[in-house]
Amino acid sequence: MDAMDKKIEKKGIPRKYIWYFLFGALLITVLGVIIFGDKSSKYNVDVSRITIDEVKQDVFQDYITVQGTVEPITTIYLDAVEGGRVEEILIEEGNMVKEGDVILRISNDNLLLEITNNEALVVRAINELRTARLQMDQTKLSYKQQIINLDITVTQNKRMYENNKVLRQQDHISREEFDQSREAFETSEELLELLLENYRNDSIYRSIQINSLEISVNSMEESMKIIRRRLDNLNIKASVDGELATLNPEIGEVISYGFRVGTINILDSYKLRVDIDEHYIARITKGLNGECDFASTPYTGIITKIYPEVQNGRFAVDMVFTEEVPAQIRIGQTSRIRLQLGESKEGVLLTKGGFYQTTGGQWVFVLDPSEEFAVKRDISIGRQNPRYYEVLGGLEPGEKVIVSSYQNYADHDKLILKHNR
Repeated sequence: MDAMDKKIEKKGIPRKYIWYFLFGALLITVLGVIIFGDKSSKYNVDVSRITIDEVKQDVFQDYITVQGTVEPITTIYLDAVEGGRVEEILIEEGNMVKEGDVILRISNDNLLLEITNNEALVVRAINELRTARLQMDQTKLSYKQQIINLDITVTQNKRMYENNKVLRQQDHISREEFDQSREAFETSEELLELLLENYRNDSIYRSIQINSLEISVNSMEESMKIIRRRLDNLNIKASVDGELATLNPEIGEVISYGFRVGTINILDSYKLRVDIDEHYIARITKGLNGECDFASTPYTGIITKIYPEVQNGRFAVDMVFTEEVPAQIRIGQTSRIRLQLGESKEGVLLTKGGFYQTTGGQWVFVLDPSEEFAVKRDISIGRQNPRYYEVLGGLEPGEKVIVSSYQNYADHDKLILKHNR
């Protein structure tokens, strides 16, 4: 190169700076994705394996469907009021009985011995009462005889005393003779008064004694009536007209006091025993109406009794028919009952599904309008019936929700929906 030649410099950004710029842009993009990108946990779901339903605006009918079992309107229990050995069964279970019919007979030798002993005591007490009355009559007669005799003596002594008094005034008798007649009269008068007092006291005593004996005898006779009724209780009888539903003892079996012998069903009418989930216990009250079907015919009923005890997550109520009783109804027959809990009103409804077991109704997966994915969303659910939940917040009519079970993907925030085309 000679002196006339001149070096030409390249214009533009050097190559190495371009690589720096590209690396910086890539780094910023990665950081942006890390900081601002979608960090939700995703899960791929085959659409054919899930159930999707649309949220809708409609009338919410506040009812539940429960199962009712037919029972007799009243069941009467037969309990043994005396113990003993079952000797004879006269009526088998399943048969109709009339009030007073003897169902079975019991023997009790101890009771027979007790009755015999008590009868002997009653006879003894009656004999004592008769003896006391006889003695009272004899004593009364004896006192009356003594009183009559002594009264005659008093009268005689008085007459003699009064005569001697006149004679003494005329000095026809001595003073000693007069004093003796006066003393005899006064003494006999005092003896008569003493005898009368003894008679009165003895009469009072005898009256009290006889009254006490009469009370004792009456008490023992009343006890005998009770004991004889106990003897009659060895024949266990039907207390009402109805069907002998159960009979527990067997011939030869020894039963004790209070043993449940059997039951009698009164078949004048029927009721339904209904088991209800404890979730509804606060909303179930007497007077709620329900509807059931027998032989494809609807019948209405009303709750008349609520059993407060909860067993295995359920409690029971009794319902009676408000109008006619179904024809050919049988004890033990079952029927589904539509139990109305409240008034129907307009609301946002979501179809019931398996998701509730996982979420408790607190959140659901809602589909994006593109239906390419679904995201988790918090919701609020109110009442429910066998078909729908009443949505109080978090969903709008027209939105689509996955209502099937979330068991496999409950821990994820976003579901990618795979469509098989």
